[in-house]
Amino acid sequence: MAPIDDSKEQWMEEDARLYLQIRNSIDSEMSNALPPDEYALLLKPASTPTTALAESGKPYTCRMSSSSNRVINSGATDHMTGRSVAFPGHPLGSGLTPDAAKKLGLRAGTPVGTSLIDAGGVGVMESVAVPDPEAKEYDKEAICHRLVLVCGTSTCHMAVSCSKLFIPGVWGPFWSAMVPEYWLTEGGQSATGALLDYIIENHVASPRLANRAASQNISVFELLNKMLESMVQDLNSPFLAALTEDIHVHPDFHGNRSPIADPKAKGVVCGLTLDTSEKQLALLYLATVQGIAYGTRHIVEHCNAHGHRIDTLLACGGLLKNPLFLQEHADVVDGCSIVLPRESESVLLGAAILGAVASKKYSSLSDALKALNAAGQAPLVLVLWLCLGIFSLLGMVIHPAKDPKVKKYHDPKYRIFRELYEQQLSHHLIMAQALA
Repeated sequence: MAPIDDSKEQWMEEDARLYLQIRNSIDSEMSNALPPDEYALLLKPASTPTTALAESGKPYTCRMSSSSNRVINSGATDHMTGRSVAFPGHPLGSGLTPDAAKKLGLRAGTPVGTSLIDAGGVGVMESVAVPDPEAKEYDKEAICHRLVLVCGTSTCHMAVSCSKLFIPGVWGPFWSAMVPEYWLTEGGQSATGALLDYIIENHVASPRLANRAASQNISVFELLNKMLESMVQDLNSPFLAALTEDIHVHPDFHGNRSPIADPKAKGVVCGLTLDTSEKQLALLYLATVQGIAYGTRHIVEHCNAHGHRIDTLLACGGLLKNPLFLQEHADVVDGCSIVLPRESESVLLGAAILGAVASKKYSSLSDALKALNAAGQAPLVLVLWLCLGIFSLLGMVIHPAKDPKVKKYHDPKYRIFRELYEQQLSHHLIMAQALA
């Protein structure tokens, strides 16, 4: 058997994703125009039956992983991307193959549920809380005011809408890809946590800083945050964010995913000096955090300008452990508080819920959410509750600073952030003309 070319396989998976995204958008239009029975009949391939279609006739997210054919007894190994359509949590094939089960230390045939995109939607969106039990009507628009931030090495920005919104530079819309019966749009930043690591680790003061943090048994980020708080007092700064008045960072060190969609965009640091101290590193770190937050503001503004009405950020991921990161985002993104989940491992919780449905513990995703909520085993609210109109926030909420000077400070900093990219375009044109 010929070895598998992983790079080619990855390319084919991405090509399949693009095809399915386009097909789902077209299919949704067909489903609205045709009776469900007629639509399902037209959608069904002549040779291979399509399974697990929604009863309404609307398409659900397809299982696309070609590598899954080596892990799951799917019975469809002749198709690189598969031909069946499955609900989130739907059991795939006959579960784990003996070989995969042995490698994972599990039983052969262990159910494998249809997954969701990395953040999933089930685990992430749980940070909004339970509805008022006396509420008699659902407000299906309430969920459309929320943007999920999955903050880690990179950051995903996910929002849903009742109608499909085509937004330049933002992926989607994808029908029922995260929340059933809603359109998903997804933006993102290619490097966030990775960028902070890069900035810190490549500074000459990094080894000294790491040694100090280790001696205090705290993380480098905790030490930097403490240093910045001390600098506010030492420099008589009006507030912490104002420490970076002379240093600005454009964070596209790994290109811009959204909303510009420019893979050739570059990172920029404006305001460097010969200072190599740990304090200078702290300032550079703060300016980088702010640059990342300005990137999120740009995505939110862009989405709202194209039909969304985002006014709340829901956050999960490793960067939630950094209070400075959260507060700067709350201060920078106009009018948006940040709601945090009670469950620290939201994505794992979402995966566990999908597994519970795949194993037939619960008959549907909705039943699983209801049961976990009633048992107090989940942070009350997952996708099911997000469609309801009245919420009482249970997780911690990070509010924007009350001091109006903070907003007054960030607005011109954000303007500089936008100008740094425009200057890049101008510089590219100048050099292109020189080489023409």
